[in-house]
Amino acid sequence: MIGGLFIYNHKGEVLISRVYRDDIGRNAVDAFRVNVIHARQQVRSPVTNIARTSFFHVKRSNIWLAVVTKQNVNAAMVFEFLYKMCDVMAAYFGKISEENIKNNFVLIYELLDEILDFGYPQNSETGALKTFITQQGIKGQTKEEQSQITSQVTGQIGWRREGIKYRRNELFLDVLESVNLLMSPQGQVLSAHVSGRVVMKSYLSGMPECKFGMNDKIVIDKAGKGGVTDDASKSASGKQSIAIDDCTFNQCVRLSKFDSERSISFIPPDGEYELMRYRTTKDIILPFRVIPLVREVGRTKLEVKVVIKSNFKPSLLAQKIEVRIPTPLNTSGVQVICMKGKAKYKASENAIVWKIKRMAGMKESQISAEIELLPTNDKKKWARPPISMNFEVPFAPSGLKVRYLKVFESKLNYSDHDVIKWVRYIGRSGIYETRC
Repeated sequence: MIGGLFIYNHKGEVLISRVYRDDIGRNAVDAFRVNVIHARQQVRSPVTNIARTSFFHVKRSNIWLAVVTKQNVNAAMVFEFLYKMCDVMAAYFGKISEENIKNNFVLIYELLDEILDFGYPQNSETGALKTFITQQGIKGQTKEEQSQITSQVTGQIGWRREGIKYRRNELFLDVLESVNLLMSPQGQVLSAHVSGRVVMKSYLSGMPECKFGMNDKIVIDKAGKGGVTDDASKSASGKQSIAIDDCTFNQCVRLSKFDSERSISFIPPDGEYELMRYRTTKDIILPFRVIPLVREVGRTKLEVKVVIKSNFKPSLLAQKIEVRIPTPLNTSGVQVICMKGKAKYKASENAIVWKIKRMAGMKESQISAEIELLPTNDKKKWARPPISMNFEVPFAPSGLKVRYLKVFESKLNYSDHDVIKWVRYIGRSGIYETRC
């Protein structure tokens, strides 16, 4: 599949070179250097075709990783391999830099021998590779290590090795959400969606199995299958179960159990990993409402008043609040009065930036500004760009709640009650805009 793999520095010098097929010659190295790295115009496409040869590349800081082939290969698979190769190198020697690559070139060649066989990607799981390729590139020779290699290379559980032990078993779960909104000046929601991630850190001994449940029942709207909704289903807190539009899982999740029981069952990788991603568009809790009022006083003056209202429990605190109010290009001066926080006009950004450190739920605050305008011959009206907002809140705007997180380990002597669990919710603003 892959004809060759080359790693270049920013000058176009080859640091690592490995050719897997006879149809790839030395001229392929020079072709990529001349047409991509030293190209006069910026090369935006990650795929370049030169003389019936395809070059797929990714760039990490000042290092270029390029795959060369003359065959009609699956581009998505090639890029998946390149990103996996970057992850493996980062796991072995940290930042991908010219100095690190030169210091570890023997290790990189050894990794390539394991990951690629005649141009076909093989096992690229970092956990499995680290079992038999140590930091110094020495292969393990004990019977125990060889049995671990056999079980992981055959794909039994490639993301976790056996024999992991911790004095204290801990599990950290973060629900990280980004809420996106576009609202009309009258307060009508034009578009809104939440993109979320469930990130976990597991420090568990042995080979445990975890079960993770959210909001009683999760409703998955599948394209082409009509989607199933259960409005009557209520969670323990009395709220309806959330409707997820689409979701993707880590490879450790058993999809068959999710389809049948709607429970997420998995054997967790060791350390930090992303368990799932999801997106929802229904019943979103909008943390803030922005009410703008813009009044033109003649042709040389604007009066702006913006009110923000927090729409969550009074016991919760929002942090890192920032409101950006756009101003016309011909602004000559701005006078600002705000009830809370600090506000400043930034001429370089054509915006009034209003910052509030903290704000409790069910509160409101306002800012007023008088904008002086320079006379202009331009007859076009000011386009009035939307007011944007940034913030961080300690809850999930989608309404997602973790109902249970259970750990089962049959071989070792610890139960679910012995595991210390931490759950945290963080909601952040994505593109959160209100037209004015």
